[in-house]
Amino acid sequence: MAERIHRFAVDRTLGRLARKLRMLGFDTLSECDLPRRRFEGLIGPERNFLTRNRREFARPAPYRKILIQSDRVDAQVIEVLRVLRVQPAEIRPFRLCLLCNVPIEAVDRGDALGEVPDYVWETREIFSRCPRCRRIYWRGSHTERALREAQSWIRQAAERHRVETGDNGPGRGFPVASPER
Repeated sequence: MAERIHRFAVDRTLGRLARKLRMLGFDTLSECDLPRRRFEGLIGPERNFLTRNRREFARPAPYRKILIQSDRVDAQVIEVLRVLRVQPAEIRPFRLCLLCNVPIEAVDRGDALGEVPDYVWETREIFSRCPRCRRIYWRGSHTERALREAQSWIRQAAERHRVETGDNGPGRGFPVASPER
């Protein structure tokens, strides 16, 4: 079976959701990071546009739109996972910079010296860096908490999907607009 790749574009109403989707490893453009016109120009048919704005959702567009119902970020993540039927194998956490949305790269431990807190440098062996913003990442207790959080989202999305009746197709119970051609 071919691997599905989920890519997103989120408008200003969902800035915190963008960071969570990036944490899960999904290429996610955020309107909060770009001028509006440039953001709109980067949304192609390969991206799912996520919004809470009903007026924006109703506008015709050449890409798929998903109207997010919840105002809580955890519930928003669960909505996205559920609507798109994202499988656990499709999630590859901590591969993208949470700020820049570019893949992070391994960095020699010595290069992290002076860039991370001393305790972190003394207790960690593996570091990664964003090639754009130069932010350094490492696996710590925050990583374990985030992984538990991601597992909870996946479990809740699957449970909500199973509870549904009738056609269990993508988008059931959530407004999803197909691209205008």
